Amino acid sequence: MSESRPHFFGWCDEPERIDAFAAALYALVIPGDLMSVDLSTDIWCKTSSMDEALAMVRAHFGGRNSAHVSSGVMLSDSERVMVFSAACYPEESERRRPFGPLSMAAGERKWDFYPYEIAVGSYSPRFVEAEAAVAYHMVQDDVEDLLLRLCAPDASGRVPTGACTGEEDWIAPVEMCATYNANATELARDLALSWVSLHDKESVSRIAGMSLEALCARVDAAPRGARVPMKGPRELTRSLSRETVLKALATSPTELLDALEAAAVPDDAWRAAEPQAREIMELLRQLGEAAEGEGPPAWRADITTRGHTRFLEEHAPFHVRRLPSGGVVLATHPYRTLWPLWSDALFVLGLTS
Repeated sequence: MSESRPHFFGWCDEPERIDAFAAALYALVIPGDLMSVDLSTDIWCKTSSMDEALAMVRAHFGGRNSAHVSSGVMLSDSERVMVFSAACYPEESERRRPFGPLSMAAGERKWDFYPYEIAVGSYSPRFVEAEAAVAYHMVQDDVEDLLLRLCAPDASGRVPTGACTGEEDWIAPVEMCATYNANATELARDLALSWVSLHDKESVSRIAGMSLEALCARVDAAPRGARVPMKGPRELTRSLSRETVLKALATSPTELLDALEAAAVPDDAWRAAEPQAREIMELLRQLGEAAEGEGPPAWRADITTRGHTRFLEEHAPFHVRRLPSGGVVLATHPYRTLWPLWSDALFVLGLTS
């Protein structure tokens, strides 16, 4: 389980980077909220004016000056309000230490974003699995929403790819909890990026902008039979071969996306937990609508135990979301990775070797 708040990343060309950052800020910042803007130790301000904030960023961004903005964001699904911090890094900074080039963290601390307790019925038996499922439902739509607000706040398509993780670094896409691709026909780049990052020890932030053809060439250049280790419960899921990646890159994007959707069906353990989870969520709804001191009898249950987190790590469902823009989001809970989804889809397609 991660000890971090969720982190979001996006890639775009440097000439469009500030415009992409500005669009993300407009989509994130609560209108009129105070913003802290920082470009260096002596270039900073606090302002409620987006125009003033962006004017400072545009005037000083570049070279060694990266832009950092923190403010308040309202999450679209849960309507919770929390602090977020976003950053935009120029190429010179990325060459020294890759961070983004666009990045964002939700909340100041881990439990700002993740629920650490929920109300459960006073006279009902406890079901750890159901409580974990509730924890999933309380954050999952917000994960996808924040990823899209960073990467696709408008129809410009400036950011071709991005991702989210419960950790702090942009690692192999199949090891993230969510990815965004502006063009669903290039979804296989998640697999190619993962291979190149893991096999060649490359920072994803530095290679995320490579074309699909260039990534394919990098994979093809590896020795025949080369494999990279993966974390999986079965023999076929404990590594990813060069040949599997090349076959996936040669597969029709439509077939690949269909296979991922087919693999995203919740497993038996999750389906068994859902009825009790729905009961708890109905209780939460009733308590939310009741006047203070009224509503059904309930008590606060800790949902941060190892049992809760293990259930999310092993069983949290996947969501394959086709966007009206032609893009696609793959997502699961930040405690889990996308690799089980990919490995199942590759197996169904007969590409695993």
